[in-house]
Amino acid sequence: MRSRRLQSFGVVLAFALSARAQPSRELAVFTAASLREAFAEIGKQFEQAHPGTKVAFNLGGSQELRTQIENGAPADVFASADQKHMKALVDGKLASGPKVFARNEPVVVVPKGNPAKIGGLKDLPQAKRIVIGVPEVPIGAYTLRILDAASKQYGNDFREKVEAHVVSRELNVRQVLAKVSLGEADAAVVYRTDAATAKDKVEVISIPLDVNVVAEYPIAVLTHAREPKLAAEFFSAVLSPRGQEVLARFGFRSGSAGSGD
Repeated sequence: MRSRRLQSFGVVLAFALSARAQPSRELAVFTAASLREAFAEIGKQFEQAHPGTKVAFNLGGSQELRTQIENGAPADVFASADQKHMKALVDGKLASGPKVFARNEPVVVVPKGNPAKIGGLKDLPQAKRIVIGVPEVPIGAYTLRILDAASKQYGNDFREKVEAHVVSRELNVRQVLAKVSLGEADAAVVYRTDAATAKDKVEVISIPLDVNVVAEYPIAVLTHAREPKLAAEFFSAVLSPRGQEVLARFGFRSGSAGSGD
């Protein structure tokens, strides 16, 4: 009996020592909202390859995440949906060595059935309720660039006509998409990858290449990372062939050969 008790105690002690030898660590990754599904899978793979590690994602508009980092929020990695907000952190010495790991394509989305009967970007002004991102968020900035380029083809007042029907400006691309998915808007501009997550609720209208833009996604380890080694390994995992395969599966175009400013 005593022998069994000693054996049980030994097992418990060994387990406790093992747990102490491999403490649980958390990696804080601040991630653009459009990366939600792809990064969830990459994070799961990373946790499996790093026992005892938890990848905690903070999802939002790149401008929101940048502001949080600038105000001292504890974060290890930043993945932005544009170069602007990453460059601001690099210039402020809060991030270094960014690399472009993915690219995306803005599209117009309309509710199933297309009630406004929009056949292409040129028809966008006929939508009575349009939703776009705020200018500070990447999808909002990309949208304004597209409207400016389209104005050179469809008339100088094209952007003005579209903006006359804007009923709300949202803080991230998923909020923009939600308005159309719920039937609260007749049209919006989102990324193609986001549109794919709501394919049962929205229809996609491609934007002509000569007026469209390419959204570039840079990633970087933050200067004040609490887990710099883990952060560097996550950075490498995203850029690795396996990470790129996951991103491609969710509709992102390759960006591993590019680099940030």
